[in-house]
Amino acid sequence: MFRLTPLAVALCATLPAAAEERDPLCTAPTFYASFDKEVKGEHGDGQLTFDTRTNHPTNKGEFVFRSGFPGSAFRIVKDKGVSGGALEVVDVIANNGRVFVPAKGNIAYKAGGWGGAVQVWCKFDPDKMLKTKFCDPIQITQNGANNGGLWFDFNDAKPRDLRHGAFPAIPQGKKGAGEDDPNAPMVRVPKIGWKDTEWHHVVLSWENFDTGKPNAVSSLYIDGKLIGQVKDRELAMNWDIEKTGIYVAINYIGLLDELVVFNRSLDAAEVARLHKKPDLMRKLLK
Repeated sequence: MFRLTPLAVALCATLPAAAEERDPLCTAPTFYASFDKEVKGEHGDGQLTFDTRTNHPTNKGEFVFRSGFPGSAFRIVKDKGVSGGALEVVDVIANNGRVFVPAKGNIAYKAGGWGGAVQVWCKFDPDKMLKTKFCDPIQITQNGANNGGLWFDFNDAKPRDLRHGAFPAIPQGKKGAGEDDPNAPMVRVPKIGWKDTEWHHVVLSWENFDTGKPNAVSSLYIDGKLIGQVKDRELAMNWDIEKTGIYVAINYIGLLDELVVFNRSLDAAEVARLHKKPDLMRKLLK
């Protein structure tokens, strides 16, 4: 079970009872990064610093893990965020490199049934700024995007589409659905058309994962509105939480801000509130 960090507990405890009732989001975060001053999280029960994974130089299918991240690609820019500072990503990492925080302690995964949500603000032009075919601002997985993977990405269409995937773990010896399969567990937003002059708010919210029943739901919200859902399916991530990562800004070029992972799904009113008040979690947790 997630335990709120001592500082967050203290902050929530200072709220009047009525305020606590109005702000149930106060105790919901499992990880929070404002990106005001550092490329790291400020609240969470797991590791708050980011590490880097790259392909092994000689052994295909194996990876090299290093503490920290390349400062040449990831940096903080002050006063350019949707609230305060922001994470600016200016280059891709060599050898298929990607930056992550370990999921253990930072996400409310529980075998037998669980839910959660993640929000992030993005400011970039996917049609002009990206250097690779695909870009995942958020990807949470142990084995890969299509094998126990929860994510949203921008594909190689021209203009690019935004897609949300909630792909269950593939049993050994079986073949999973491909991203081009019309029945794939995805929500597609064709020709998203974002510009680098605009901030956009993305929330993934899910429930009833790993229940063993076809009752899972994973919802995509953009700018406070429900865009689509993967639902009425059995969605089992089957993660070994010790080996699972919350990957951020895979092949992304642009600004990211206010990254929050929650220990439960969010309802439409909560998502709309987070969109309307970009500094809400900052005020609740700082």
